[in-house]
Amino acid sequence: MKPAQIDEFYARLAAAHPSPKSELDYVNAYTLLVAVVLSAQATDVGVNKATGPLFAKVTTPQAMLDLGEDSLREHIRTIGLYQTKARNVMALSHLLIERHGGQVPAERDALEALPGVGRKTANVVLNVAFGQPTIAVDTHCFRVANRTGLAPGKNVLAVEEGLLRVTPARFAHDAHHYLILHGRYVCKARKPECDGCLVRDLCAFGG
Repeated sequence: MKPAQIDEFYARLAAAHPSPKSELDYVNAYTLLVAVVLSAQATDVGVNKATGPLFAKVTTPQAMLDLGEDSLREHIRTIGLYQTKARNVMALSHLLIERHGGQVPAERDALEALPGVGRKTANVVLNVAFGQPTIAVDTHCFRVANRTGLAPGKNVLAVEEGLLRVTPARFAHDAHHYLILHGRYVCKARKPECDGCLVRDLCAFGG
């Protein structure tokens, strides 16, 4: 996709979603971090259902430790891999208190040093909580970038680096929201809704 097409591509998605935001429910940077950790290999809807009651009483690392791992497991048992995720959440909560005064750090290296936090999770937190122009590449983002020809890449990191190179600065902050929403609701994996797609004429997909 050429630069002018890329700009038009994002402009149309931006017009369709003028105020995009994460579909995960959260209260603050800490609960966002926990929600994103829990969302690995799970749906946002499923995570929100579990975290609603949890975040009604737990909004800080210390409150999570006070809750305890057994109680956390009960809250999130409907989420896939909940036992491993519960251990990670308790461990990262402990480290946030020990290393960062109970605050979520705004630096990638510090975030990725926390249990259960990989590059995608760090990118979401940096973008949503701290306003940094990062691009979190999930399965939807990866598919759209490759299928449309926007930023083809063989792996997640290659796609992220490609998107960072080609995305116009004015769309950088919300870029991954545009791509995720487009992939989730229009450019679907099995049955993409090409007939009603806003960017069909710019897309390289031959399906």
